[in-house]
Amino acid sequence: MKKITTVVELRQLVTDWKLAGRRIAFVPTMGNLHQGHLSLVSKAKERADKVIVSIFVNPLQFDDNADLSAYPRTIETDIQQLISVECDAVFMPTAEIMYPEGMDGQTVITVPGMEDKLCGQARPGHFDGVATVVAKLFNMVQPDVAVFGEKDYQQLLLVKKMVADLNLPLEIIGLPTYREASGLAMSSRNQYLTEQQRKKASSIYRILNEVKAKLEKGDSDFGALEQNSIKELQQLGFVPDYVDIRQAGNLEPAKTSDKTLRILLAARIGKARLIDNIACNLD
Repeated sequence: MKKITTVVELRQLVTDWKLAGRRIAFVPTMGNLHQGHLSLVSKAKERADKVIVSIFVNPLQFDDNADLSAYPRTIETDIQQLISVECDAVFMPTAEIMYPEGMDGQTVITVPGMEDKLCGQARPGHFDGVATVVAKLFNMVQPDVAVFGEKDYQQLLLVKKMVADLNLPLEIIGLPTYREASGLAMSSRNQYLTEQQRKKASSIYRILNEVKAKLEKGDSDFGALEQNSIKELQQLGFVPDYVDIRQAGNLEPAKTSDKTLRILLAARIGKARLIDNIACNLD
């Protein structure tokens, strides 16, 4: 596996591969890799001849400097994991490479329709940081396809809209959330959890599925379903940001006539802010 730290090296590698007729897949990450990330790499290998993974903890998407400083960095372990799944190259830029003029002087991309809802509302500026770094990485890597997990469902929709709006020549693939045996969505932030908190966190997936089951049985009181779930989370010791039933395609508030829904949840427990979601199709 090639280890790359500069844009010049990256572009030379990509140029060589493209001149040889290779199809390139890309998986952007912030490192601290787990099996969910590796499943994205495996899917990327199915869809392309060569796979590049990036590891970059993006300061532009953090609204809390303490959270940025505490974010786990495990580069040597990450590299070994990527080697184990036969990744072709890992791109590990520094903040100075990504933002040579500093973040205050960086052109920022805003994808409309995301900043006023769910995680966009809870974390002001977060999605501008996500859109900006992903666009920069797409321009650097110039992949034919990029693979993202559905755990960050709002992020996935944001990236798809940005690619469509800016006419970027690549395909975006979303992969179902990879879960632990308990149902807890795999996340780098899970390591912030104590053993007791981790047991409680498995309730998130149960609560989502209970809402889904009630919707499938014809319960259309979305507000009551959301509020009851929030109360249950609070009783378990969580501080919920939201439990929302939304239209799957654009995350607008769901109407009783909508059939393709997404149930989304964000809640804090201890040092961790956990997010999850599931699909609910009523056709």
